[in-house]
Amino acid sequence: MISRRNKSITLAIVAISLVGTYGVVRAADRVLKGQDAFGDYTKNAPGTVRKITVSDLPAPYATKSSSNASRISSRPKDVMPQVPTGFTVSIFADHLDEPRQMRLAPNGDIFLSESGSNRIHVLSAPAGADKAVSDTVFADVASKPYGITFFPPGPNPQYVYVASTTELVRFPYHVGDTKASGPKQTIIPKLPSGGHWTRDVLATPDGKHILVSIGSASNIQDKGPDAEQGRANILEFNPDGSGQRTVASGTRNPVTMAFAPGSNQLWSSVQERDLLGDNLPPDYVTAIKEGGFYGWPYFYTGNHRDDRVTNGTPPVQGNQVIVPDVLFQPHSAVLGIAFYSGDKFPAEYRNDLFAALHGSWNRSLRTGYKLVRIKMRDGKATGEYEDFMTGFVTDKGEVWGRPVGVVMLQDGSLLMSDDGSGTLWRVAYTGGVSPH
Repeated sequence: MISRRNKSITLAIVAISLVGTYGVVRAADRVLKGQDAFGDYTKNAPGTVRKITVSDLPAPYATKSSSNASRISSRPKDVMPQVPTGFTVSIFADHLDEPRQMRLAPNGDIFLSESGSNRIHVLSAPAGADKAVSDTVFADVASKPYGITFFPPGPNPQYVYVASTTELVRFPYHVGDTKASGPKQTIIPKLPSGGHWTRDVLATPDGKHILVSIGSASNIQDKGPDAEQGRANILEFNPDGSGQRTVASGTRNPVTMAFAPGSNQLWSSVQERDLLGDNLPPDYVTAIKEGGFYGWPYFYTGNHRDDRVTNGTPPVQGNQVIVPDVLFQPHSAVLGIAFYSGDKFPAEYRNDLFAALHGSWNRSLRTGYKLVRIKMRDGKATGEYEDFMTGFVTDKGEVWGRPVGVVMLQDGSLLMSDDGSGTLWRVAYTGGVSPH
């Protein structure tokens, strides 16, 4: 029988052994909950797990609202993002002008929206390569392109659809094309512009429809209900742009959409409103319920009324507002999402969801600026999210990188775009002891 004192010594030895094996004692052994889950960039570290629930939310204006926008600095010499032990990071491509959304073509080519230069790139690399070997401009697209999708889904798409701030267009496409094989076709000539500018586009798995996500024109309907017509929604269209239908509403800024592997379940990242204080309300990632209302602008995080909104009438009662599946620390600015369906990461990562947190401006202490892993179980989110790639803010608080898009490559690695440094970062698992 081990005495209490000897047991403590034994546990200390085990902890030291873990440090020797992994480099750090894994924070994943515990989950930060309640007020411990609210922190800033100094608490970011691979393996740190957080879970925020509705009961953890403070009252409005528990702290003053802050304006603390980041100014991008150069990446310090020899500094690289931090990832869990057993993973490696490389610069896949750099010197890009506001790289944003990415989608994978059937042959493994990477289609990238370079929003700052209004064009779509095609990058390619052999399986396992740390760096892209080719980079071609596929097409020019006006007004800050973001979303990209191939249609119909499957091995032989005929078109590449691109959503920009003002329109939805498509280009003829054959697998392997690195330049558009024909002129663009305008599918929706006028999307609502102003305010949130990202427009994602996604083909439905059955190949019958196109989904387009459109953010709000303001923070909380500041310009009145008329200015928000067709906005803060996920919309469905026929492939030719006809037959508009609302799939989900009340999503203030549904930046990116993804279907769960082997499922018709749609997921979306959503940025919530500002100016209620440091820790309110949470940004989120959630499974989208058909016809669901997610609160904006009248409510947030379920039945929490925003008393600042006095114009218009809520479409449902507060108790009918859907509570999102995964709540992020407020003002994290969640952008890109992608499921990991490969088999090159350790088995516990399979079918988990990765999300890029672009980073805060409306918070006294910076938060976000990292790629996180959302833990899934039997197709449902546990509510926990784990820091996966961090280190984009220096110890002095200088921001040099801002995560945006994420995609899984055919070789089982992950690719993340960073519009702060103009870089695509590749993360691969190189073996060793599983990080868990």
